[in-house]
Amino acid sequence: MPPLESDHGRGFLSQFSASEDLGEHFSPVPEGYQRGRTKFVVVVGTVMSGLGKGIFSSSLAKLLKDKGLSVTPVKLEGYLNIDSGTLNPYRHGEVFVLDDGLETDMDLGTYERVLNQNLSRRNFMTAGQIYTEILECERRGGYLGRDVQMIPHVTGAVKMKLRQLAMGGPKGRQIDVVFVEVGGTAGDYENGFYIEALRELAFEEGDDSACFVALTYIIEPAILGEQKSKAAQLGMKRLMEAGIQPHIIACRAKNEVTAKVAQKISMFSNVPLKRVFSMHDRESIYVIPDAMRAEGLDREILSILKLHDRVDTVAEDKARAIWSGFSARLAAHRDHKITLGISGKYAALRDAYASIDKAVEHCGIELGAEVAVRWLDSSDVDTTARAQNALDGVDALIVPGGFGVRGVEGKIHCVELARTKRIPFLGICLGFQVAVIEYARNVLGWKDAHSTEFDPKSAHGVISELPDQKKLEGIVGGTMRLGAQDVAITPGSLAAFLVGGSKLVRERFRHRYEVDPAFITALETAGLVFSGRHPGQPIMQVLELPVSAHPYFIGAQFHPELTSRPLSPQPLFMGLVAAAIAQKEPAFAQSTLGKRWVRSSTAASTTTASA
Repeated sequence: MPPLESDHGRGFLSQFSASEDLGEHFSPVPEGYQRGRTKFVVVVGTVMSGLGKGIFSSSLAKLLKDKGLSVTPVKLEGYLNIDSGTLNPYRHGEVFVLDDGLETDMDLGTYERVLNQNLSRRNFMTAGQIYTEILECERRGGYLGRDVQMIPHVTGAVKMKLRQLAMGGPKGRQIDVVFVEVGGTAGDYENGFYIEALRELAFEEGDDSACFVALTYIIEPAILGEQKSKAAQLGMKRLMEAGIQPHIIACRAKNEVTAKVAQKISMFSNVPLKRVFSMHDRESIYVIPDAMRAEGLDREILSILKLHDRVDTVAEDKARAIWSGFSARLAAHRDHKITLGISGKYAALRDAYASIDKAVEHCGIELGAEVAVRWLDSSDVDTTARAQNALDGVDALIVPGGFGVRGVEGKIHCVELARTKRIPFLGICLGFQVAVIEYARNVLGWKDAHSTEFDPKSAHGVISELPDQKKLEGIVGGTMRLGAQDVAITPGSLAAFLVGGSKLVRERFRHRYEVDPAFITALETAGLVFSGRHPGQPIMQVLELPVSAHPYFIGAQFHPELTSRPLSPQPLFMGLVAAAIAQKEPAFAQSTLGKRWVRSSTAASTTTASA
């Protein structure tokens, strides 16, 4: 569990030490905070969750960032967990790890990708964090005899954290716009205090300081053959009952919202028709910013928040030109077609591997490739024969991370086939570890080789906790390596080729077990190459096979998918997709993109010799 911030507690103490009774109007602010300088865009869901509040919020934030404004998002979750680290992917999708190590909701990944900026623990808030800090403050005597209540203390804590987030702008200035996404929907018990805190915040910050967006759902029952707005109306009624008058309505729907339905929504919610946005299904989430711009939604936000005078038109023109180039590639014909297998234990839920899915998409756009993803449940691949059947017709394979023994043997079978059948392969976290296990079993002949996580009694526990980690006992996560760490890359290796010759890269980790140092020499002697290591510890972080032995076989103990962005796809993924294309189309290797991402055995031997 990451350490809790102490800023909030000090903020409360300073507020209450000023007077024994501050009355009922409690509105803590950080030192130097200027009310009204930062604007807040609040996105609240109605009808049902999981409709794309994060996509809407990040797309709108991108438009304002393109205009030269400083922006930052925050996700407010109602659950009592301190973070997302212990959540099962089947309940909440993937766990996204930030640069500073906080384990968060997958929406933070959407924000990082769309905004192309790293976020921190301040950008994620849970009810568990809020309550823990308040109770710790109460135990320290921070409330001076007051009875601690939802209002004003819990809502005050939320406002304080939002204002602290706003203070983190460039060069110490306040951020122009904070985008606040409230998890769940209006009317949920667990997020009621967030909505009340945001109502108070809008009041306290002053006129033109907050813009509320209601993201609702327009149902279209097949049996009726038309869109119906009643559910959306009732959902917005719950929001308005909480004292929130929305300024903008985003209508999530399968098909474009009809004029009739938009008019009904406008009339019922007191929102002008020009501020009712149809957020219907599109071919990619990356076209949504352009759709918003085309309907003038960015200009409406500027008007609501009185931000026109902060716009940098030169910056906006540059940003639009860059995104237009990406959009053109997005819509362009894909010359290459490959099938990519992803063998994981959560294959039944695509959101469990959301960042991998997006990283593959980024590479497909950049390389002009249509990538058909085949999701393979590793729990069903319990024999080599079944693995052979599952991988039939697959041009490349990804074995992603995961926890627990279920599906591990299936992953090992898949790695074996990828290695022996020369299928381009990328192993991630546990995928890296099972690649080591497979090599130890089938090349070194250690048939009992395993991870001590799954077989503590194995005589060849090639994957194990390091000695210093074994000393740490206690809560789940106590020995986890989380967040960004340096990786020293071996010159002349495939990894070095992919990262453009860099000797040191910084990647995000989320794991507990490592390659046991006792077995490294034997593995290397047998031909496995550890081309990425911790700069100062015996921790193996990248493995590969020589290009002369395999066209593309690489594994990373870190999670490369977490840092892939639309405009800068992650190198390990780019190498995988490019290698798969080159396997099917040898001429691709001689193209401009091919020469950048496909390493020939001749080039590899030359580079290694010179190194």
